[in-house]
Amino acid sequence: MFSRFLKNLFSGKKTFYVISTLIFVVWMSFFDGNDLYSQYQLRKKLSQMEEERKFYLENIEILKQQKLELLKNNEILEKFARENYQMKKRTEDVYVIKKK
Repeated sequence: MFSRFLKNLFSGKKTFYVISTLIFVVWMSFFDGNDLYSQYQLRKKLSQMEEERKFYLENIEILKQQKLELLKNNEILEKFARENYQMKKRTEDVYVIKKK
């Protein structure tokens, strides 16, 4: 039955269309600029970028919360400025100790 299908498939004018279709499929799958490997790489990069986007959106929300806390409470703002920017009052001396 399968051999009869193949004989019918490759008989007469159909041969040109079958071979053309096979060449087209092989070309598009392996040699074209949008081949299967390139599509795989692009999908992988897209999923990586979506993960990065999710990470940054979460960080933005955390930073917004911290900003609101800093703007509401002057004590926390002063603590933040002292710790991150080594700011001090005029009468103070600041010593920075770094751990190795």
